[in-house]
Amino acid sequence: MSLSLPDAVATYFAISNGADIANVNHCFTPDAVVIDEHKTHRGLDAIQAWQRDVQSAFEYTVEPIRVAEDGTRLTVTSHVAGNFPGSPVQLSHAFTLLDGKIAALEIV
Repeated sequence: MSLSLPDAVATYFAISNGADIANVNHCFTPDAVVIDEHKTHRGLDAIQAWQRDVQSAFEYTVEPIRVAEDGTRLTVTSHVAGNFPGSPVQLSHAFTLLDGKIAALEIV
């Protein structure tokens, strides 16, 4: 399914599916915060390290299947499948965008 996503969010999902992690600089603000699995990753270096760690630990694909907008928050539900415990899962990615970039992301 093809969804209409803001460029920064589309770039984030491309990174999640194996695109160059350096593209984090193009889709996140310099002081962005990501919360995933109850861990907080703050700033571009930390977000790149988080992506490297996840991609080196597991092989997986992320397919956005639904999008909802509520004010400044964009929530994308995705189907995630791979070689991790509990696969496949449906995750909610809650994005806060600022000037066309991701300022915050919470994954649950």
